[in-house]
Amino acid sequence: MANSRKVAVVGASGVVGRALVEHLIQSDIPVVGLSRRPPADLANAPFQPLDLTSPSECEQIAESSLSDVTHLVYTALFEKPGLISGWQEQDQMQTNLAMLRNLLNPLKTSGKLRHVTLLQGTKAYGAHVKPMKIPGLESDPRHLHENFYWLQEDYLRGLCSGTDLQFTIWRPQVIFGHALHAPMNMLAAIGVYAALQKDDGLPLTYPGGPSAVSEAIDADLLAKAISSSFDNDAFTNQTFNITNGDVFRWQDTWPALAQIFGMETGVPGRQLLSESLYDREDDWSRLISRHGLKPYTIRELVGDSFYYADAMFNTYGNAAPPPAILSTIKLRQAGFTECVDTTAMLSRWFHKLAQLGVLPKLR
Repeated sequence: MANSRKVAVVGASGVVGRALVEHLIQSDIPVVGLSRRPPADLANAPFQPLDLTSPSECEQIAESSLSDVTHLVYTALFEKPGLISGWQEQDQMQTNLAMLRNLLNPLKTSGKLRHVTLLQGTKAYGAHVKPMKIPGLESDPRHLHENFYWLQEDYLRGLCSGTDLQFTIWRPQVIFGHALHAPMNMLAAIGVYAALQKDDGLPLTYPGGPSAVSEAIDADLLAKAISSSFDNDAFTNQTFNITNGDVFRWQDTWPALAQIFGMETGVPGRQLLSESLYDREDDWSRLISRHGLKPYTIRELVGDSFYYADAMFNTYGNAAPPPAILSTIKLRQAGFTECVDTTAMLSRWFHKLAQLGVLPKLR
């Protein structure tokens, strides 16, 4: 069955999409990535440019490059500038629905397509609007708040109803991986902050307040899980939470981060990264020249992720936010039991970014 697969990864330039394209290439599974920009630092990845907001572009590519696709993994995402304020705005929700619909409508009569993977996240449990029930369970009733997740899910269920087309929905925790222009990329936000602090001869000061107990998911682990769900009856028309398997708090993880970068931690001091770092492009350009890095600007590397980091670090708050913890029992019972130590994941990813020439070399 694996030999008969061809996978389309929609949103291939994003954190999840890039990791999945890389994993499928390494697994010798035919794949094509689709997004406005090619996946960063992934040489020779099969790629087709696509603007999901254009129905005509989607129809054209559905009839050409996607005509023999058997599995479609939809990882694309539209976020508004400033990120978090847009999560409850109607135009953000409707744009995300339209992008999915633009691509799947012309594909629904394809005789080849047999499975669609859709990504959601912890916001499915309402963690961004009120304290969530712990742990979040896939069997919980739908949380009553407006969210593009529900618009996309209802559309997909309707598309598959009465057909042989199957789906799997994933709800990952905070995702860690490499991408440019990403709105929620903690690796880029921390990496750029650390590099500038080190270049200034300063310690890696924790810039936040008391952060919540949280969970992470390695983009590489998520890619493995998605791949394992293909043509697997245990995953058919099901929803799954996924995490690394452990928990952490940013202030407790910070000494390990400082050690990864070869820095001292210093005295914690609050700093809104979204206010202090975007205007340091000249400093970053000089750092690129000294270290021979790839010529990405801060904006290219970080996107809106400094806003996301400010929220994750709880820089605005005086008390730790309520935790958002997911159960992964259903996933384990379905047969996917792999896990990753989050601190080891951070070390591996920062060393990989240094090897790619995105960040300065680490010791």
